[in-house]
Amino acid sequence: MAKIILKKGKGESLKRFHPWVFSGAVQKIELGRKEEEPAEGDVVEVYSHDREFLGKGHFQIGSITVRILSFEDIPIDNNFWADAIGRAYNERKSLGLVKDSAASDNLKDNLVGYTNAYRLVHGEGDSLPGLIIDIYGTVAVIQAHSAGMFLSLSAIAEALRSVYGESLTAIYDKSSGTAPFKAGLNLKDGFIWVAEGKEAPSEDVVYENGNKFIVNWVEGQKTGFFLDQRDNRSLVGTYARGKRVLNLFCYTGGFSIYALSGGALSVDSVDSSQRAMNLVDKNVALNGCSSSDADPLQEKKNDFVERHTSYCEDALEFMRKCETGKYDLMIVDPPAFAKHRGALDNALRAYKKLNAMAIEKVRSGGIIFTYSCSQVVDKNAFALAIFSAAAQTGRRVRILHRLTQPADHPVNIYHPEGEYLKGLVLYVE
Repeated sequence: MAKIILKKGKGESLKRFHPWVFSGAVQKIELGRKEEEPAEGDVVEVYSHDREFLGKGHFQIGSITVRILSFEDIPIDNNFWADAIGRAYNERKSLGLVKDSAASDNLKDNLVGYTNAYRLVHGEGDSLPGLIIDIYGTVAVIQAHSAGMFLSLSAIAEALRSVYGESLTAIYDKSSGTAPFKAGLNLKDGFIWVAEGKEAPSEDVVYENGNKFIVNWVEGQKTGFFLDQRDNRSLVGTYARGKRVLNLFCYTGGFSIYALSGGALSVDSVDSSQRAMNLVDKNVALNGCSSSDADPLQEKKNDFVERHTSYCEDALEFMRKCETGKYDLMIVDPPAFAKHRGALDNALRAYKKLNAMAIEKVRSGGIIFTYSCSQVVDKNAFALAIFSAAAQTGRRVRILHRLTQPADHPVNIYHPEGEYLKGLVLYVE
């Protein structure tokens, strides 16, 4: 295979196990036996200026030239993928997210605390840069963020089937909308594999801490659901009792369902997407049903529907119009305002503007859950934007919690850039 030779002094980050080789660090490329330039997605070897082996990874055209798969000189073959997927599986099992079928059926019957949706592979956090795998019940949804991972899909699928056995019924590839690579590949979403005798569904109902959600991996954003907010949704539930709640940029209503199940007095959900709002209404209807204790045969009454209102509107416009002091608790969870460093300043201004409006509008003694999922906005920059927003309003604001992503979205200690989700819980006097 081709060899990537680095400039003098540019191999130190790899010796500290950072998984990226930037284009500016490359001195030259030595061709392999085929005497051809490596194609995007090929596995290449990386060497220091003085010919010390540093790692193997996927070659890519762009600012990141190589994403390291292994810092050891081992073959990247089916055994490699089986071991890597197996390690990720065992870690999620240790977190209590993977359960055997008997325990799963028992928990599902009782619902309390039952979860069957989680992230199995989180890119660099699981030493598999460019690969995302989310599990929804018995379906695995894959997103390849590099040509190398896309070209490895068949081996990854085989490893998934080997690790999960009969508890996996389908594997869906959803790489087309997120692939930044330039290789001329046929990117068309669809099922890679479906178990014999099983259907190939586009959506299913999944459980998260006993709450039910419809997840559509074909038409939904990302892989269909924002699994990274699981722990933060639970925290919202603990604060929601007796409060009037506003959920901005609600998508399919994850925070709304937790607020309702936590005993919120009312919940208003706002999103500009009508498709998302339709799913919010379906998710609200899925939850909150209970029969009368006096008459168990009486038709079930959905308490969530009575306490919930959907608004298909732009979040900022909704905020401008809403009455000051109407809401006791607000969730501000916008999409990424910056996907590259060139957009950083505009993103910080947008976070400041949005949060200043929330701080102005929330009632005295109210609570705001505010987030940024932009990787290029680090937690210090985000906190500074919120500080500026608070100072602009002149209200007294305290930080109750600093939030991040859950344990199934691990951050590789050698790759701090993987900590992309930042959140603050604010108390506003």
